[in-house]
Amino acid sequence: MVGDARRPGGGRPGRARDTVLGSRPAYSVRLPAPPRAEPGAEPVAGPVRAAERTVPWLRVAAAYAWRLILVGVAVYGVFSLLGSFQLVAVALFVALVVTSVLRPPTDLLARFLPRPLCVAVTLVGSVVLLLGLLALVGGAVADESGRLASEFHGGVDRIEEWLRRPPFRLGPGALSRLQQQVTHYVATHRSALISSAVGELGRVVELVTGAALALFASVFFLHSGERLWAWVRDRLLPSGARPVWDRAGGAAWRTFAGYTRGIIIVAATNAVLVGVVLLVLKVPLALPLTVLEFFAAFVPLVGSPVALGVATVVALAGRGPLTAAGVLVLIVVIGQLEGHVLHPLVMSWAVRLHPLVVAVSVIAGSIVAGVIGAVVAVPLVSVVWAVLNALRAPP
Repeated sequence: MVGDARRPGGGRPGRARDTVLGSRPAYSVRLPAPPRAEPGAEPVAGPVRAAERTVPWLRVAAAYAWRLILVGVAVYGVFSLLGSFQLVAVALFVALVVTSVLRPPTDLLARFLPRPLCVAVTLVGSVVLLLGLLALVGGAVADESGRLASEFHGGVDRIEEWLRRPPFRLGPGALSRLQQQVTHYVATHRSALISSAVGELGRVVELVTGAALALFASVFFLHSGERLWAWVRDRLLPSGARPVWDRAGGAAWRTFAGYTRGIIIVAATNAVLVGVVLLVLKVPLALPLTVLEFFAAFVPLVGSPVALGVATVVALAGRGPLTAAGVLVLIVVIGQLEGHVLHPLVMSWAVRLHPLVVAVSVIAGSIVAGVIGAVVAVPLVSVVWAVLNALRAPP
């Protein structure tokens, strides 16, 4: 028996060939075949599990459902955590935007100057440029304040006269009564308005603190961003997961930087076109409205029409209905140019999202976090989509 068990191919039938003394022999168990139904006989209903009685698509849907619920809970937890630290999250987002914009000139200067000096030159130069732009806008408003007061007064009279005609047919003094109602409301709720304005001073302090944190983080991102990423990767991740995270991080940064630079080019192009048209139409406050159009273009599909709507109101009050109609035509032209020419052409290096995805992302972001959510939503969705494509196995 022992000799047969040790011989290759020996042993009793059903025993494994190379068995070891003291081990339990392995047997192959053959399940009995189900009984065959006789021809013409009715099938016998055997015991069937409850899961097999459900239709296949319902089982698949249930399997996906509980997984999606877990993913939704995780995403909700992440956004709740970010909402608790909203100031820090927004400051870091602004720092990443600044880094993506100033990184190319910093790298260019680093060929001739030390890296710390390059970072200082680009940051100080950008701050001076931004403050100079704001000073230019403030000076333009101050220079045109006297003329604007008289133009707006006459513009309100023209609007009231226009509203008396068909198809509106408003009664005389309708706008005057509306102005009186607004004045009465302000006088009645003066204390509440003052208290709310004082309460907003805390927002100003938070804004200054966030700007300082964003500037501080931008210094380190521009100076040694790769070393920061390498430190986080080597300290927090196991060695087997580092290549995957490197691939995902590279895809995320390329997409974010491409989107940021692309949206700045689109916003600058829109602002130049709007500024030229407003100057040709002699709309008051053309320069401040141009700057407003530039910053509003950072909210896709929504910001530019809102800014041009403000320009339409100013044109209606300052120049009359014909000029306002020209600005309305400008809204349509700029929207078509931005959606069908600028975005496909400029955003070719970034992730191109369907307009429906962009619209849903902007609306969902505005519901969750207001204006900040509307600004952050599209780059966040673009980064997530780029990471998924980078981690997806090649066909």
